[in-house]
Amino acid sequence: DVLRDLCSNKPMNRLLCGDVGFGKTEIALRAIFVSVFSSKRVVVLTPTTILCDQFYRCCVGRLGDFGVKVAQISRLTSGNTKTLELFIKGEFCDVLVGTHAIVRSKNVLRSTDFFIVDEEHRFGVKDKEMLFSQNPSADFLSMSATPIPRSLQLSLSGVRNISTISTAPKLRRPVITDVVVFNKTLLKQFLIRELNRGGQVFVVDNSVDNVTYLFNLIKSLLPGFSIGLIFGSLKKHEIKNTMSLFRNKKINVLVSTTIIESGLDIPSANTVVINNAHMFGLSQLHQLRGRVGRSFVQGYAVLFVPKKTSFTKEGI
Repeated sequence: DVLRDLCSNKPMNRLLCGDVGFGKTEIALRAIFVSVFSSKRVVVLTPTTILCDQFYRCCVGRLGDFGVKVAQISRLTSGNTKTLELFIKGEFCDVLVGTHAIVRSKNVLRSTDFFIVDEEHRFGVKDKEMLFSQNPSADFLSMSATPIPRSLQLSLSGVRNISTISTAPKLRRPVITDVVVFNKTLLKQFLIRELNRGGQVFVVDNSVDNVTYLFNLIKSLLPGFSIGLIFGSLKKHEIKNTMSLFRNKKINVLVSTTIIESGLDIPSANTVVINNAHMFGLSQLHQLRGRVGRSFVQGYAVLFVPKKTSFTKEGI
């Protein structure tokens, strides 16, 4: 569908749906390859600095050997103004991967031939519609496992085309999910189970104070292991260094806010512990659970709730 749209005389406007880890990024990479070798300039919009860095690394790793030049714009990078100028002039850069700051540069939007929005449910209508007002002839591809109702309505009504990936990759196993009352002993058991099989663990909460408490708690429960901590207000070099250490398996447990919610792909991390799960939305929980079980290894998601929290059957 995407290739047919790119080869047609009309600008593409397509929503690509598929469960977390089903291969939306793979489709995007192949579409980028086709576009760049058709002399088109590509912009990829991502919701977080961490996902921006991951998508950039992925593009460089997959497309760099073919001579495709990729640049990155986010809070974690320097020389952003210079990079934007080079992209606008058509120099140095074929693919520009960045966070929402890209949308605010109208010159970049006017210079773009193919615009990709990853995790489109994380962006507002104004940001996503900005491209159409500045460059209506550009191809547009949005991707999400949990699209917002407006995007679905546009697709189902025929304003935007829609494609769905309904088949999981081979050897992929469904993530086993447990909802349990918070308990320090249980927390330690879940962490040790994953660490004993050589894996890594995400531990997530919805506030900086809570993740700081969990970080100190887990350090006391697992004195022999390396524990990392990230949240959005940390300095950019701290976030970058911590994520690099976690990717390289130098950190065993990463305690984080929802900054790791969307798109993050680390195959060696196959257990996610979500504390205060009742404070998250259904879409958030689905996205967070999708951070694990992304290889052939069985993934586990543990949803901790406070002792006195009550749920209906539908809620569970």
